[in-house]
Amino acid sequence: MSNVRLDRLRRGATPVANAAIDECLSGRIDKREFLRWASVLGGAIPLLGTGGCTVSDDAVADRTGGVVRVGMPVPAARIDPLTVADTGGVCMLSQTGEYLAVSGPDLRLQPVLATSWASNDNGTVWTFRIRQGVRFHDGRTLTAADVVATFDRLADPANGSIALSAFSGVLSKGGARAVDAQTVAFHLDAPNGSFPYLVSSDNFNAIILPADYAGGFEDSFIGTGPFRLERFTPKVGAAFVRNDAYWGRKALPDRTSFLFYDSLQAQVLAIQGGQVDVLLHVPVHGTQALLADPRLNILALRSSAHEQLHMRCDRPPFHDPRVRRAIALCLDRDALVTGLYAGRGTLGNDSPFAPLYAATDPGVPQRRKDLREAKALLTAAGHPDGFAALLTTERFQEIPDYAVVIQNAVKAIGVRLTLNVEDQAAFYGQATFGQSDWLDSTMGIEDYAHRGVPNTILAASLTTPGTFNAAHFRNPSYDRLVAGYIAALEPASQRATAGQIQRLLLAETPVVTTCFYDWLTVNTKRITGVRPTAMAQLFLDRAHPVPVDG
Repeated sequence: MSNVRLDRLRRGATPVANAAIDECLSGRIDKREFLRWASVLGGAIPLLGTGGCTVSDDAVADRTGGVVRVGMPVPAARIDPLTVADTGGVCMLSQTGEYLAVSGPDLRLQPVLATSWASNDNGTVWTFRIRQGVRFHDGRTLTAADVVATFDRLADPANGSIALSAFSGVLSKGGARAVDAQTVAFHLDAPNGSFPYLVSSDNFNAIILPADYAGGFEDSFIGTGPFRLERFTPKVGAAFVRNDAYWGRKALPDRTSFLFYDSLQAQVLAIQGGQVDVLLHVPVHGTQALLADPRLNILALRSSAHEQLHMRCDRPPFHDPRVRRAIALCLDRDALVTGLYAGRGTLGNDSPFAPLYAATDPGVPQRRKDLREAKALLTAAGHPDGFAALLTTERFQEIPDYAVVIQNAVKAIGVRLTLNVEDQAAFYGQATFGQSDWLDSTMGIEDYAHRGVPNTILAASLTTPGTFNAAHFRNPSYDRLVAGYIAALEPASQRATAGQIQRLLLAETPVVTTCFYDWLTVNTKRITGVRPTAMAQLFLDRAHPVPVDG
């Protein structure tokens, strides 16, 4: 982007927008990050479009008809927009429901049901313009009242919404207010420079529902999207048909069909045998044959998804940060990316700051395996002969294998781990303290999904009041830094605070994040236009479908 155009953008721009322009002109952020920042600011930077939620038409755009068949895991529970938290459930929500915006693979926010958004000067009020001419599948027109009611439900603690992990301390019930029929102002509990991500697909529960929605989503799958429900059979599958009343470009396929499988191996056999055309998501482990199959396309998205190892900071022996650092120093991160993830990932440095985030400070030293230092730390902490501990985790993707890698690695410093690998229902329990093996275990591994910004993971999993603070980490300096990072509107302020957070977490090591894995979706070469997200949404409206047989 030329300096001349950037100078033109200054005309009418807010002070915050001009700060982003200054960063780009100085070379401290590149064009890609400037465009991402502009997408967060919404309409605050004039003359700069953020693009739409759909891809451009290609050679197959006029070839409508047929069916796209998807294989995916069985949704873990009833499909309820308030409580869905699993891969299968998130995918189902995205078939008929839409978000105010979608977080793209490049982390830019793309407008969907909102056409623009802007913040006040300090990030305490964000105002969104709602798209006109949108109808729910039952024919009712979308208005600001529907948006307000949706976020009131999600932010109300009485509803037990999973979205509270993002909204706690950010948005309370009553904070979303209709200015007029097409405008919503979000009055926040505290300044937030990245708030638009929290009402986008990054917050996977946040599909927009009618104001009078009272449950029973599985009966109607009501939404505003390009497909509408044909049938849904719990534990078996679902089918959707083109919504000819859709506000945007009409979907190419006549239908989409989803088959639910209770094992990864069954999904592998289904795509190899031609029963399905797409697999929503595959881990590296157990799918090597697919990843090497020339008949298939592997859609790989860089992500911030990771397996987090937590250690209880309020219980011995992990109450001593030297013990926690010793555990972290036993792990060979390069070998994990190469071995466990077949190279499809990037190194982690024991914080939620993934390399793909522009705010991540690359000057923070990368932690490497150092057994000599690990042994010295353990001795200084009073454990020269090591200790025994129980590591509790979930049976999900590569996690059981990762647990074995950790178990073997720490033997070198005398730490003896017993593994307790549970099914996901037992591990997560009620997902509340005192009723969850995940949150109550002395040492555990949990999976964290991709986010376009690290805010939710920084706050929910590590601040003192964090709803997912399995490490029971309580550090006032950390809490202040995270509040400052989340509040910052300018790139320079976020970047400076991010570096301080990264260094603090290296010193304290309440959690170990060795790598961030790529999101892998597989489809046959008979179709194109499949658009996954690393959050488990799957958009099929531009897919070129397989023709229906006879």
